[in-house]
Amino acid sequence: MNYKWRALALLWVAFFLQQGTRQIFGATLSSIQGSLGVTAAQIGMVATVFTFAYGLSVPFAGVTADLLNRKWMVVSGVFVFCLGIFCSGFVSSLGLLLVTYGILNGFGQSFYYPSATSIIGELHKETRATALSILQMGLYAGIIGCSAASGFLAEGGAEGWRLPFKIFGGIGVLWAVVLALGLRSGKLAFKGGVGERNLEQFNSPTRNSNSNSKPSLKEAFTVFIANPSALMLAAGLGMMIYVDVGFKTWMPNHLQEQFGVAKGSAALNAVLWHYLGAFVGVTLGGRISDRLVARRPSIRMETNIAGLALAVPFIVWMAYAPSLWVCGVAMALFGVFRGVYDSNLMAALFDIIPPRYHASGAGIMLSCAFVFGSTSPVVLGILKDRFSSTVGLASLAGFYLVGAAIIFAARYRAFGRQRSYAG
Repeated sequence: MNYKWRALALLWVAFFLQQGTRQIFGATLSSIQGSLGVTAAQIGMVATVFTFAYGLSVPFAGVTADLLNRKWMVVSGVFVFCLGIFCSGFVSSLGLLLVTYGILNGFGQSFYYPSATSIIGELHKETRATALSILQMGLYAGIIGCSAASGFLAEGGAEGWRLPFKIFGGIGVLWAVVLALGLRSGKLAFKGGVGERNLEQFNSPTRNSNSNSKPSLKEAFTVFIANPSALMLAAGLGMMIYVDVGFKTWMPNHLQEQFGVAKGSAALNAVLWHYLGAFVGVTLGGRISDRLVARRPSIRMETNIAGLALAVPFIVWMAYAPSLWVCGVAMALFGVFRGVYDSNLMAALFDIIPPRYHASGAGIMLSCAFVFGSTSPVVLGILKDRFSSTVGLASLAGFYLVGAAIIFAARYRAFGRQRSYAG
């Protein structure tokens, strides 16, 4: 197998574990809440701490990946977050869970995505959106598989929720070894290509630097902040992450309470239909944008806009669905358009920033998004305590709409000046 596809396969499994282990918490939330004896707002704090820790760490992880070796950033990240997941299966208090799942897991997961996507971005030129879309499928498969397994394991007694943390965490620690053996230690070469030749408004931070030099932390932040399109994409992603974290945290619990579904079935149904729909959306979105980008350079941002805007009515329908099957249909359609957005999530960013800043740019963008999105589990927990989970889930539609509007502004106000920086 060609190395670029073999590397994608290795990173796909790691992404499966990264995203799948995140959903263990949502799938077993009600069991953990009962076992530890805490309120909805308190248990929501665990997901908030994780998301906030991830958001704070990821820009530094991205910049570090541009400075150091991206292979070892991926390997160490997978090892650290899977160790945190494994240890979460042994905790006896909310405080310890905040440390293992919230801080250690969040810190370790921040190492993975910027480095992995930049490795794929460099290995895949003409097939970039397709490759990143395939990687995105690891997210869907991981969430569905780990959520279903976790939900059913949690039904095996009051302490059954601990098993999935131990099982998937242990598998992940072993996969870190596989990554260490299977990935090459190649480094990004900055050859001064088309992206470097067109950095007109970034002359200040780059004009006196060697084209093969590594970007500094200050330089990476300066370039990103000076790019209005990148800032708007980060804000749009923040809206999406707010919805995603809140949805994955509270949807299993909503199905249990609203429709009387058992824990295992609720954990499966909460993600299965949504991510099957997303699988369709990400496949179509990636292939279409790759085919059209040569003739229409703005297609990747326009795909982002369409994905967020068209999902809005289905989020509301999902929250107020009168039956489980209607809710499943709504989640699936919500997922289709979420997948359309996902298909060009990083490809759109890589179109407007130079290759030397791909990992650091991805890290900064994810940081802005996850710090904002970290508030969602607690906010929805408060809304659930005061009103209902229906009200909280329906409120998510507004954030998708705002995200679409922000990226719309990025496309029509700044894109034309900043395209051509991609390598």
